[in-house]
Amino acid sequence: MKKLALAAALSVAATTSFAGGMAEPVMEPEVVKAETSSSAGGIIVPLLLLVLLAAVVSN
Repeated sequence: MKKLALAAALSVAATTSFAGGMAEPVMEPEVVKAETSSSAGGIIVPLLLLVLLAAVVSN
């Protein structure tokens, strides 16, 4: 009777340890924020427009 109880306990313990199984971890992609240089673009464009305007006025 002891062997039967031991076998039943071991079988229950073995089935619960393999119930979930091993699954591959799911990694989410890392979000990368793009660097913007708004101050450089905000200065260069008006300067180019002033140079273009000066060229048109001089002609």
